[in-house]
Amino acid sequence: FLDSGYYILGNQVKLFEANFARYCGTTHCIGVGNGLDALRLILEAYKILGKLKENDEVLVASNTFIATILAIKQAGLKPVLVETDLDSYNFDLTSLKNAISEKTKAIMPVHLYGQLSPIDEISKISKKNNLLIIEDAAQAHGAKNKANKYAGNLGDAAGFSFYPTKNLGALGDGGAVTTNDDALAEVIKKLRNYGTSTKYVNEFLGFNSRLDELQAAFLNIKLPTLDADNEIRRTIAKKYISKISNDKIVLPEYDVSENHVFHLFVIRVKNRNTLVDHLDRNGIGHLIHYPIPPHKQQALSEFSHLSFPNAEKIHNEIISIPMSPVMIEEEVERVISVLNSY
Repeated sequence: FLDSGYYILGNQVKLFEANFARYCGTTHCIGVGNGLDALRLILEAYKILGKLKENDEVLVASNTFIATILAIKQAGLKPVLVETDLDSYNFDLTSLKNAISEKTKAIMPVHLYGQLSPIDEISKISKKNNLLIIEDAAQAHGAKNKANKYAGNLGDAAGFSFYPTKNLGALGDGGAVTTNDDALAEVIKKLRNYGTSTKYVNEFLGFNSRLDELQAAFLNIKLPTLDADNEIRRTIAKKYISKISNDKIVLPEYDVSENHVFHLFVIRVKNRNTLVDHLDRNGIGHLIHYPIPPHKQQALSEFSHLSFPNAEKIHNEIISIPMSPVMIEEEVERVISVLNSY
């Protein structure tokens, strides 16, 4: 990499873009700075192409990570939060249908924790109402539906993050957009690099959001093992689901298909602090993804008057337990034993 002397938008980025597009089954992959930028640049490009305009509404789940909503707001669009299904942690489809208005122009399904949103139903809703589908696939690298189509190729465009902890993680920040839309890809390529069409010729008011050449080189090494790593995650998840037996703990919904890559293994428990103490005493790692729902965040105070009982219940009860393709059998069994003893 150093010997190449080419450190920005060089051959490693081009190679990764080709490799990841091929992997996802899309025509295009455009490497960008991070997952938030990936989503925002899609929205900004659609504005340039005339498919979106300022203050258009975008439907988004009420239990997502804040970046999904920030992308919508920063692009000058209006996020409309939708209640969550308590079992899948994805859109409640009835609430989704009821949230559509004359101003609604797009749906942004989030494949949260690595599980695909109910994309077939979302596609029917979008076609009926002429809405764009923009996937937030930041946690779902390698998830695929029953038709064997991968996340990133299930809507009009998708945003990925390569944050180090992702199933396909870099050594720092990184992101990408995947799409089959030639015009959209062309605009995003320009937007990520100051709106440049040719060197020092700026066609649009652009951004500086480029996948780093070194990160791309690292991702090129990791991509070939992604499916195998995801299969290990699913194997661990199946063991958890079959062997964790504790009526205080709600396990995730999983149909044993490849629609879930278990970026996280998330359980629910009513007295979370008590379980946290139990895990700490027994040396089991844990995190909460995420403790505060978006509409309760100070940064999004305009939504504070809203109520989403399912989303609030989820955020109050969830806890992520260890999940990694490098876990060994004894570690998995230890987690199961500690949870069963709670």
